[in-house]
Amino acid sequence: MPASENKTSRGDYSARHLSVLEGLEAVRKRPGMYIGSTDQRGLMHCVWEILDNAVDEALEGHGDDIRLTVHADGSIEVRDNGRGVPVDIEPSSGLTGVELVYTKLHAGGKFGGGSYGAAGGLHGVGASVVNALAARMDVEVDRGGKTYAMSFHRGEPGIFDDSAGRGPDSPFTEFTDASELRVIGKAKRGVTGTRVRYWADPQIFPKPTEYDAGALRARLRQTSFLVPGLTLRLEDQRPEAEAEAASRTPAADAGATDDAVHEVSLRASAKNAVEGAGDLFDTGGDDGVEVFQARGGTADFVDFLATDGSVTDTFRLTGQGSYSETVQQLDGSGHLRPVEVERTCTVDVALRWGIGYDTTERSFVNIIATPMGGTHLTGFEQALTKVLRKQIDANSRALKVTSRDGRIEKDDILAGLTAVITVRVPEPQFEGQTKEVLGTAPVRQIVAKVVESELTALLTSTKRDLKTQSRALQEKIVGEMRARISARMHKEITRRKTALESSTLPAKLADCRSDDVSASELFIVEGDSALGTAKNARNSEFQALLPIRGKILNVQKASQADMLRNAECSAIIQVVGAGSGRTFDLEAARYGKVILMTDADVDGAHIRTLLLTLFFRYMRPMIEAGRVFAAVPPLHRIEVSGQGRRKKEILYTYSDDELVTTLRRLEKQGRSFKEPQRYKGLGEMDAHQLAETTMEPEHRTLRRITLGDEAEIMEAESVFELLMGSSVEPRRDFIVEGASHVDRERIDA
Repeated sequence: MPASENKTSRGDYSARHLSVLEGLEAVRKRPGMYIGSTDQRGLMHCVWEILDNAVDEALEGHGDDIRLTVHADGSIEVRDNGRGVPVDIEPSSGLTGVELVYTKLHAGGKFGGGSYGAAGGLHGVGASVVNALAARMDVEVDRGGKTYAMSFHRGEPGIFDDSAGRGPDSPFTEFTDASELRVIGKAKRGVTGTRVRYWADPQIFPKPTEYDAGALRARLRQTSFLVPGLTLRLEDQRPEAEAEAASRTPAADAGATDDAVHEVSLRASAKNAVEGAGDLFDTGGDDGVEVFQARGGTADFVDFLATDGSVTDTFRLTGQGSYSETVQQLDGSGHLRPVEVERTCTVDVALRWGIGYDTTERSFVNIIATPMGGTHLTGFEQALTKVLRKQIDANSRALKVTSRDGRIEKDDILAGLTAVITVRVPEPQFEGQTKEVLGTAPVRQIVAKVVESELTALLTSTKRDLKTQSRALQEKIVGEMRARISARMHKEITRRKTALESSTLPAKLADCRSDDVSASELFIVEGDSALGTAKNARNSEFQALLPIRGKILNVQKASQADMLRNAECSAIIQVVGAGSGRTFDLEAARYGKVILMTDADVDGAHIRTLLLTLFFRYMRPMIEAGRVFAAVPPLHRIEVSGQGRRKKEILYTYSDDELVTTLRRLEKQGRSFKEPQRYKGLGEMDAHQLAETTMEPEHRTLRRITLGDEAEIMEAESVFELLMGSSVEPRRDFIVEGASHVDRERIDA
C-alpha cells in the first residue's frame, strides 16, 4: 500500500487509530525510554541494572560476594550470594516471585515493603526491562535447599531445548496454560543466591556483544569502594579480552595506563604507605579473574581519584539526619494509600585538597552514580562554601585579606578538591530510570548540616597537624581568589577598549563586520596564499580570517611562557579574545565558531593537530561547548560535459574512494568528463570553488570537535601526550607498532 494511503485525514482520526502496548511490549517498542539508548551506553546500562540488584542485597547485609562474567559468546552472567529471588507465589498475581520480578513492570521488593532500606533499584522495572530486551535470559535461584530455574525468550517464560548447545537460538517452547518454576537440583544447607545470565537481543542492539571491558572494570572498582567488604569478581572470557591480558608484560605495565595495571601500582603504594592497612584490592582467585575489594571505603576512593600532591589529608565526614514525607504505599488489599513516614538519610563524604587546580567530584545515592548531581551535591557545596568563608573571615588578619580583596567564591574553594559524596536514602526521588539526578529536597539540608558540623570541627581542631593543614588550605583558597580577581580586572580593562582603540589584535586579522557572536565565524587559515583566495570567498559580514604561517608551536611540549611568546599562538589567543588556561572565559569569546581550514594533505593534518593541541590545552571550554570545527575541503574536482538538455556540471569528491565511485557512476551513465583535478592545497582553488565547497554554510561540510564524558577526556589527554608530548620513546613505539597498518597509497608524497 502506498505510504499516502496509510495517512488519515484530519476528520478520520478516531479511537480505532489508538494503540495500547501491554506489559513488556512497550519496552521493546521504546527501549530508549528505559535504558537511554540502544547503542553501547544502553547495552552497558542493562548490565548495571542486573549488577545493582545484586549489590542491593549486599547493602542490606545479605551477601558479600558478586561475580560478573562476560562469556565467550557475549552473554552476561551475574552471580551473588544474597537471599535469592523469592520463589513462592505472590497472592495478587498468582505468579512466582521469579516470574513476577522478571516479567512485570513496577514489581519488586523495593516499594516500601520493608525488604530493603536503601536500594539502588527503585522503580521495579530494571530486571524486567533487561529481560524484555534480551534474546534469552536464564535465572537460577538457590533457596530453601533447592535450586530453582526459569528461562525467558524476549520476556516470555518457557523452556529452551539446549541439547545442541546453550544459546539464544536454541529451540524455545513458550508456556501456554501456566508457567513452571523448575527445581533443577539441590543447594547446600544455608546457601542462597541468584544467578542471572542473559544474551542481549540483536533486534534491539546493533552490536549486542560489544561490552566495554574498561567500563565493567571501573564500575566494579567503584562499587567496591562504596560497599566496603564486598568482594566483586570480573571474568571476561571473550577471545579479545584474553589476548589483551596475555599481551601485558611487566615492561609494558611500567608505562601503561590500563586500569588493571593502575590497581597493581595502587595496591603497592597503599601497602607501603599504610602499615597494617592491607591491600585495597585482592588479586587472589582463578586465572583471568580480577578481584575488587576495598576496605577503606570512600576515603580510599578519594585517594584513588586524586593525582596531585596533597595540601590536606583525606577527611572523612559522616553523619545522618531524619525527615518526614508523604508516600504512596500498598495496604493489605494491594491498594496504594498515602502514608506519612519518617526517613533516615545517612551521609558519608570523603574529601581532600591537592596542589592542583582541577576539581573532581563524584556523587552517589545508594551506590548509584549521579553524574548530574542533585540535592546532595548542592548541599555539600553550600556547606563547604559557608564553612571556609567563615574560617577565612575569622583568620583574615593572619591571611592578610582585606575588604578590597573581594569575597571568596565557590570556585576558589573547589580548586584542587577531590571529593566523593555518598548518601543512603530510602526510596530517593530520581529524574528518570537512568537515575542521573537526585531530586529528594530534604537531603540537601541534611548533607549541608553534616558537612558543616564535621568540617568545622576538623578545621578548628587544636591538633598541630590539623592546624597546619587548615592554614595551608586557607592560604591556597585566598591565593585562588586573588588570581581570579586579578584575571577578571585584566579582562574588564581589555573589554573596555573598542576595536579601533585596541592594539592587541594582529594586523593580519581580516575581521568581520557583525557584532553578533552567535553568528560570527573565525577561519584559521593555513598560509598567506590561501588567505588571498579566502578573502574573496568569504562573506565578510560574519566570517573573519586569521592566517598562520607554517606549523605553530607544539604547546604540549612547550611551557606556558613559551606559548605566549610564540607569535602565532598569541595571535590566536588574542583574536579569540577570551584569555587562556584557567582564566579562559567562554562568554568573552568573540566568535561563535572557530573553524580550522587547512590543506587536505599530511602537512595540513599536522597543522590541524597542532591547533587542536593549543585549543585542548589552553582554550578547552571552546571544544567542550562544541564551538571548534575542522573544515573539510574537497580533494578532487570533476568537470562533467553537458549533453543534450543536461548542462555542464561540476562535482567535488572528498576521498579517493569517493572519486573512484563517482567516475564509475558517470561512465555507467555514459557521461563524458575531463581529467579530474586534484587539489594539493587550498591555494589551488579559486574564490568561487573555495566558497561553494568549504566556506558557504549552505554547501560546506564541517566536523565538530567534541569531548565526551570523563573517561573520553582522560583518553584524549593520554592521546595528546602520546602524539605531541615530550617523551619520545612511547611515540616511537606507537609509530613502529602501527607501521604495518599504514596504507602507502594514502601518503601524499
